[in-house]
Amino acid sequence: MGQIENVLSKVKGNIKFAGEDQKEFFKVLRSRVDNYFIENNISKQGNAQMYIKTVLLLTLFLGPLVVMSLVNMSVGLQMMGWFIMGIALAGIGMSVMHDANHGAYSNNDTVNKLMGYSLVLLGGSIFNWKLQHNILHHTYTNISKYDEDIDDKLILRMSPHTKSKGIQQYQVFYAFLFYGILTLYWATAKDFLQFRRYMKNGVSPLSKSEARGMLFRIALTKVFYFAYLVFIPIFVFNVSWPIWIAGFLLMHFVAGLVLTVIFQLAHTVEGTSHPVPTENGTIENSWAVHQLETTVDFATHNKLLSYYIGGLNFQVEHHLFPKVCHVHYPKIAPIVRETAREFGITYMENKYFSDAFMSHVRTLKRFGVATVEFG
Repeated sequence: MGQIENVLSKVKGNIKFAGEDQKEFFKVLRSRVDNYFIENNISKQGNAQMYIKTVLLLTLFLGPLVVMSLVNMSVGLQMMGWFIMGIALAGIGMSVMHDANHGAYSNNDTVNKLMGYSLVLLGGSIFNWKLQHNILHHTYTNISKYDEDIDDKLILRMSPHTKSKGIQQYQVFYAFLFYGILTLYWATAKDFLQFRRYMKNGVSPLSKSEARGMLFRIALTKVFYFAYLVFIPIFVFNVSWPIWIAGFLLMHFVAGLVLTVIFQLAHTVEGTSHPVPTENGTIENSWAVHQLETTVDFATHNKLLSYYIGGLNFQVEHHLFPKVCHVHYPKIAPIVRETAREFGITYMENKYFSDAFMSHVRTLKRFGVATVEFG
């Protein structure tokens, strides 16, 4: 067992954030952001732009599916249709599902719940996603063994605090192939393995009887997903199954690659910290300062990119204000940036997408070496 495992094995209960002298920063920042919405008489949740985007993305995802099921098309056109579906699938995940399951899509809980079910269209479990993303990732960002987004995955090393494998020195060459299987793994095995793990480690709040019901619902989600995307087109509409399966895999590869790259560019890049808790489970910074030290914005002036990826390039703002709809991030980012400057807190940003991407590549190279970093 390495040093990080020894430390974490002694942690009692949940991680605690210290930095009492830093808490004034978030108090002031939250007041300023609240005032922005009050003074401009606008809701923190979605607006017409959000609703139009939802219709557009759902149409781009479901439209090609319907057309390819009913119309005899060339292989090239079908592959183009599946490619578009992959782009739309990733867009739905980053924009619609993400905001809805944070409670940021609408000020109406029923609407948030309804739009949150767009995750079911993508083959995922809402229950698991909220535990992994809303609780673990947003609370314990970049803390090894707590934030599952930086857990090692097969032969990928995403944290400087885990034991490395020899092959990982080459991960910069094969990482993006693995990124492409993310959504396929999610739609098949991940939810079941994750659910079992959450029940075992106490992350899940469900009783054993409640867990059985939830597991059944997760299984139904998978049945529904593969029924409407695979079995009904093949067995009811008699599409060519080899071509259909090839397209289905292409869709997942495109979506998985887009989703994983976008999320990695905010946390697994140069400059972000990966703090180690004390034996008492304490992180030296306050929660808000911890978010700024583990998160990087990128390409925030690229309006087209911001629109498509649901403002996830404004990741600092999202982590500090997850219940604010992403359509507002460009307006509140200057408030966050200026307040951080006033309090002497570093606000990290890569100006261009290419800068963030290459920073991630260099980080993959660094994490691939056989050293363990601390501090």
